Amino acid sequence: MTKRLEGMVALVTGAGRGIGLAIAERLARDGARIVLCNLDEDEARAAARELSVLQGGQQVPIAIGDLSDETVAKAAVNTAIEAHGRLDILVNNAGGGIILPFAEHTPQTIRTTIDRNLWTAIWCCYYTLPVMREQGFGRIINVGADSVRNGLWAHAAYNAAKGGVHGMTTGLAREFAMDGITVNTVAPCATNTPQMAEISARDPELANKFLSVIPMGRPAEMEEIAALVSYLASREAAFTTGQVISINGGSTML
Repeated sequence: MTKRLEGMVALVTGAGRGIGLAIAERLARDGARIVLCNLDEDEARAAARELSVLQGGQQVPIAIGDLSDETVAKAAVNTAIEAHGRLDILVNNAGGGIILPFAEHTPQTIRTTIDRNLWTAIWCCYYTLPVMREQGFGRIINVGADSVRNGLWAHAAYNAAKGGVHGMTTGLAREFAMDGITVNTVAPCATNTPQMAEISARDPELANKFLSVIPMGRPAEMEEIAALVSYLASREAAFTTGQVISINGGSTML
């Protein structure tokens, strides 16, 4: 039986751990050939070794660096093209907000939050879209944030960045709709990640607030997010574009 992503090439950013690694693993299981991009080289190499097992022992190409630098984003896209000759799926997962009350931010922490979450996605889209347009096919899936919709505590600066990603999604989806390219965003709520564990250890009261807005009373699991990304990356999702799809246990509805 053919796997849903068989023959497709996927570049996953921020894929060394957490949600990004879970997405890369799911796409690999569904048949895609994976290219990893990550800021930390040791994490990336460990993830590549793990994914190689899922890809029949094939080497998994990696690109290292800060994707808010346009030259790094361009090099990451080129890594995929050089390795596989095409790029079908881009998952803009690189991010990681500095979660603080707005008045406690510094100019540097705000810039870092915007760089990590918005500029990374902008530059990766900028260099990927011409490749996909030439192919006549592409799937871009951004990882956004449900906090943009529910105004979560201590998330104002983070929401400024992720809100930009949500807005870019709709604009690009319309602009490239006739090119066989879909652009969507998956917007998780609090998720069971290492970062969430760090917040819980540092400020249990704040972590409990994050969970209090979720009717199901628990964080999302990384694999649940990865499953939705895999569907949006597939040929089955050809008529779904320009959408910000919350995966949130009901914390926002409609």
